Amino acid sequence: MGHYLNSGNEGFKWALRTRIYVDKSGIIDNINSALGTDDGYICVSRARRFGKSMAANMLEAYYDKSSDSRKLFQELEIYKSSSIEEQLNQHNVIF
Repeated sequence: MGHYLNSGNEGFKWALRTRIYVDKSGIIDNINSALGTDDGYICVSRARRFGKSMAANMLEAYYDKSSDSRKLFQELEIYKSSSIEEQLNQHNVIF
């Protein structure tokens, strides 16, 4: 049986080590701006075989409070944003 609550950042660590990873971390800034507003319900959809699982692993690693993911995001686009520290590893995540 899998872990569904705060399962860590291992899935995203694995994705970062692949040669085909494309940085889509900019979506985190958009999601952070919607948290706590009436726009808080967000659907992240993509066409078949276009990285939905990889995006979900990235979001899990960013929000999951059971692990420190700061080093994983240092080289990514989101690290340039001023909102990265506000929500980084601050939430319980169900995956």
